[in-house]
Amino acid sequence: MLDPWQRRGGRPPVVGRGPEHRVSALTMACLLVLGGVMGSANLLVEGLVHDGVRRWLYGGAMLLCVVAAVPLLVRQRAGRWQTFGLVLLGDLIYVVVALCMDDPVRHASPLMLLFPALVAAWFLGPWELAVNMVVVTAACLAGLWQLGGPPVGLAVQVGVSALTLNAASVGVFVLRRRVERLLDDTRTLSEQDPLTGLRNRRFLVAQAPRIWRQARRDGTRVAAMVLDLDHFKRLNDAHGHATGDAVLRAVARALSATVRPTDVLARTGGEELVVLGLVADTDEATHLAERLRAAVAACGTAEGPAVTASIGVALTRPVDGEDVTDALWKLIDRADAAMYEAKQRGRDQVATMWAVPARSDVA
Repeated sequence: MLDPWQRRGGRPPVVGRGPEHRVSALTMACLLVLGGVMGSANLLVEGLVHDGVRRWLYGGAMLLCVVAAVPLLVRQRAGRWQTFGLVLLGDLIYVVVALCMDDPVRHASPLMLLFPALVAAWFLGPWELAVNMVVVTAACLAGLWQLGGPPVGLAVQVGVSALTLNAASVGVFVLRRRVERLLDDTRTLSEQDPLTGLRNRRFLVAQAPRIWRQARRDGTRVAAMVLDLDHFKRLNDAHGHATGDAVLRAVARALSATVRPTDVLARTGGEELVVLGLVADTDEATHLAERLRAAVAACGTAEGPAVTASIGVALTRPVDGEDVTDALWKLIDRADAAMYEAKQRGRDQVATMWAVPARSDVA
């Protein structure tokens, strides 16, 4: 199961939906409005902004800042391309301000490009950042060009300004990638069973809404298969827990190679595992469960004896408005009851249970 941006070929995170993304979008909007209002104050100071067309151009740039904030305030989110457009808009506004100010050295420093540069570094991907670094260099050149002087001096000023801004961007970009890797690792550890490498209960619950949505969309059913290794406590007592752990790892490898790519395989505790997937009917679910049972029986290990598994199967057809987490555990409880029925019938078999019987203590 691929996590967003966890596989490095995926898209980078941008300002999207969710509480934390709304905060980011609103923050960007507020900064745009604040920049437009504060920049407009320069029009009230005599001699700061050139008269004539440049004055109108400057005022239009400040107004554009405020207008650009409106979609962020209304939608409370920004897509990848919208964010990229805002970054380039920031570069353009700097050039306009530098050309319209009477004394650009004092009032239109290239440091104004720091905000769009950092937004690009934090929210956008590598190629958008690279494009912005080139645009930043061009913007510095355009803003400082009117200062005149020897070409060497101009080149030094542009080089120092652009290098400082781009170095800051690269630093923030590297920091963001590091933070994302740490978050991905933390997420993986929180959703992974350390012994077998399988997913755990947390991941199972997290994936349930996706599976329920797909089942409603496709008109299919959700199948839960609960697998419990037969006589596993006896195996641990006879051969030791190290052997038991080796058997669990071997079973995990066998099941991982057998389940379908769209299925969710998780260890929910002890020697019990759950497979969650979509099926058309009971026959398909039973067929899949039989494949899993055969895979467990055939796995074996060099460190210990072969084991078998009893498997219980239950199906449900998701309906709109139900609590998915509650429906998930009710479905697993039914499959668990079916698994105990399989044990009572002699173990190493598959049972499908529609009515939940009273559980008996069978290992």
